[in-house]
Amino acid sequence: MTLDPIHVENIARLAYGIAGDVDTTDHEGLAERIWEEWLPSLRRDGRVVIEPVGPHERRRASIDDVALAERPFETVHGLDSGTINPTTFKNGLVVDVAHAAMAATPTDLGLHRDRTIVATVHAGDSTASFDDEWRRRDDGHTRQRVLHAPRVNRYAEGVVHALALYLAEGTHALDHADWVDELLLLDGPVYPKELFTWEDRDPALGELAREAKPRAVAETYVRLVERFVERDVPLAGFVKNPTSRTIVRALGRKGVESPWPDDTALFTRLLERRDAGDGSADGAGSRASGGSGSGNRRDESGRSASGDRIDDELTFTTWFHSRGGPDGTMAERGDALGIDRELDPILYEPTFMILYDPRTDVTYKLEAPYAFTREEATRDRLTRQVLAEVATTRGPPAAVKKADALARISATEKAALRRKFEERFDSDQQATYDDRRWGKADY
Repeated sequence: MTLDPIHVENIARLAYGIAGDVDTTDHEGLAERIWEEWLPSLRRDGRVVIEPVGPHERRRASIDDVALAERPFETVHGLDSGTINPTTFKNGLVVDVAHAAMAATPTDLGLHRDRTIVATVHAGDSTASFDDEWRRRDDGHTRQRVLHAPRVNRYAEGVVHALALYLAEGTHALDHADWVDELLLLDGPVYPKELFTWEDRDPALGELAREAKPRAVAETYVRLVERFVERDVPLAGFVKNPTSRTIVRALGRKGVESPWPDDTALFTRLLERRDAGDGSADGAGSRASGGSGSGNRRDESGRSASGDRIDDELTFTTWFHSRGGPDGTMAERGDALGIDRELDPILYEPTFMILYDPRTDVTYKLEAPYAFTREEATRDRLTRQVLAEVATTRGPPAAVKKADALARISATEKAALRRKFEERFDSDQQATYDDRRWGKADY
């Protein structure tokens, strides 16, 4: 049964009433204050968690110009890992399967054929053992194994998902590191951040993260950074859906009430530019540095009271150190889950810059260990590369999109694989009403 037109109109009027109580001009001033006064050295519990790497500026670049500009890196590799999503079976097993692939621009078909596959299993039966050694398939082009996840009373689905995803991705990246001559972009964060959040979510999960298997998965990424530093090849992560709350949480601890749910919303406010209505621009300032954040009030017609979005330029920040939230694990003073770091600990520290594309109204994050961003020349090359890629594709860099396409497991393939597991386990998957409602399983 669908909504009648009168119901749609009545719901829309609720939005008008909510909007009338929100004065986003106040948000504009707060965003500017945060940028100017807090972000140059944002502290939490006496420790600096956000700090610029070099200049503290907001910048903008003509989309047409950067799309046509010469790319700093001629060959770019991308890497991604897709999963079937955690699946619970009636025999008590919880399973997820991850499938990692590396892509290149220009295309390298031999590389694209190589895959790493990991099946992670959680069992309630303490006597069961599913661990397997790495095995080769497809004439050596596929490397695969089964990993028996440590037992946990809660969060079994999250545990098998994270361990499968990150073991496949990290192993594939490390195995193929020598294929990369100029730049590797991971599809997502540069470290296994979901694993790093376990300690904040639950004490038992925090202890689990330091057990041998999860720590070995995280160690893969530490060794990956060291390999790329040794080879003097930059390694970065392109985050399509950044969700960090390090800044807004730190501000909240200082009594600054943030109207933004996460850091991405704050940066979007700082980088979005709108026509002020008098021919002038309101938003991310000059090509060299930033101006104020833009307002975004709307009247009942739906038109922004601050004018139309200016969409001929990409806007972006310079780089920041990140030492809060899950990034604190790999910060200089973090303990990296007890993993030995062969280099100076500060070289592993996460750094990032934020990029906003007004054509799609999407905000992206580019991450890299400080080992690769400590030099201004490398920061500039990484920034110019991602600007050119986003300007051209209206989305992620081409190598990242290729890797995503190679690693993705379609809904049809997921269903087929789950049926294969049901046959092998002689046990049906545990279905829910939502599975039936949304067609996640066949009946």
